Amino acid sequence: MVPSCPGSLPVSAAVAVCLVFVIPIAASVEMGPIPSRPAAPAQMAPGATTSAWPDFLGPGREAVITETPLAMSWPAGGPPLVWSTPKGSGYAGCTIADGRLVLFHRLGEEEVIECRDAVTGVRRWRRAYPTGYRDRFGYTDGPRATPVIDGPRIYTLGAAGQLDCRRLDTGEVVWRMDIVRRFGLRQGFFGVGSTPLVEKRLLVLNVGAPMVAGGSCVVALDKTTGKVIWRAGNRWGASYASPVAATVFGQRRIFVLAGGESRPPVGGLLCIDPADGRLDFRFPWRSGSYESVNAANPLVFDRRVLITASYGTGAALLSIGDDFSATKVWTSDDLGAHFATPLHYEGYVYGIDGRHAEEAAIVCLDASTGKLAWRFAPTWEERYQAYGRPQRVGHGIGRGTLLRAGAHFLCLGEHGHLLWLALGPERRDVLARTWLFAAADTWTPPSISHGLLYVMQHRPDTITEAPPRLLCYDLRGR
Repeated sequence: MVPSCPGSLPVSAAVAVCLVFVIPIAASVEMGPIPSRPAAPAQMAPGATTSAWPDFLGPGREAVITETPLAMSWPAGGPPLVWSTPKGSGYAGCTIADGRLVLFHRLGEEEVIECRDAVTGVRRWRRAYPTGYRDRFGYTDGPRATPVIDGPRIYTLGAAGQLDCRRLDTGEVVWRMDIVRRFGLRQGFFGVGSTPLVEKRLLVLNVGAPMVAGGSCVVALDKTTGKVIWRAGNRWGASYASPVAATVFGQRRIFVLAGGESRPPVGGLLCIDPADGRLDFRFPWRSGSYESVNAANPLVFDRRVLITASYGTGAALLSIGDDFSATKVWTSDDLGAHFATPLHYEGYVYGIDGRHAEEAAIVCLDASTGKLAWRFAPTWEERYQAYGRPQRVGHGIGRGTLLRAGAHFLCLGEHGHLLWLALGPERRDVLARTWLFAAADTWTPPSISHGLLYVMQHRPDTITEAPPRLLCYDLRGR
């Protein structure tokens, strides 16, 4: 996740030795305080389909919910709140597997990793380490990259570049690396913010090529030891998009949309063979404005890949040949995603276009031609009591995020609204809407597992004054 990008000068970082080491494993488990629990969740429906949510945007980073049934309508107050707990700063999402939820945030001068029971919110363990990161533009100083759960391990990447591999059961460090020092990087616009990708035995990082000899844009590590396996690319800086893996013509490939802070402003798509780091192709795609980043993940479908960025960049669809070359199919100015990854469904692409909240809208493009089917910016009025008198304020989704569940779309708006949408080339209907909290900067995609929805509130609620929180809602269908 990344907010609007003001400009400033980069800060250089010194090159140092690799900080990878193994730490003895402890078997202790730390129990934490019980969070606020307004209600227990409903029982799962007979025959319900459930899944883990171990990664950024869920399994496969596809932003697709495979669980059924889900509640498609809510009581007047919205879906029932199961539990909530205060959280620190940062834009990282939470991940869930085997009944455990991992929360990564900053409290004071520490980046904190917590493991909680996914259903009750009770803390199982807490680990922390010091950080001195400061955001140059006044945004949060907390982590941006979402924790990744991979079997018995979790991976976290902090805003200052500390990469940790830890045991999921105890939180103890297996190995650790300072990627800024290890790879001679410099701080980008908003620190380090691309979520690492687990691909079989590899942990793939969009580190960004520094302006030094031998620099690499993408690095693959052995996920169990931290040893460097291969490096790829040497031209483009780190973006805030996360790598994605896909099978094309029966072969695995890794797609990275690079390009962040650099002079001149450069970046674009890299297609990489994970077997050896060989670069199949590169496709330049980035705003000509220095004060911009590539932040939405590549979207791979039907042997094609869609890339998009804001700041006047737009979208491009590439066709991948059987020799893993790329041919541009179309470009469009109608979809310039600031940071939310678009979705493909039944021949159409759905995404949120717009650099600023007031201009943001959901758009539908024909995936074959790039032609705009429609642009949809729903608005409504909220009424509430504040300062001793009634208030009336207009709202919309702003720069929200979309997840797809079957033929429907779950939308989390920038100011804390949750909507169920029915979208198609000739349909754009709001099926349900509620206001979870009145807090801006709600940019982190929600997570969902076993019918429970997890939402990050990054700022205090302007009506209730509730602090930033992680909230768990019951979305189980009947």
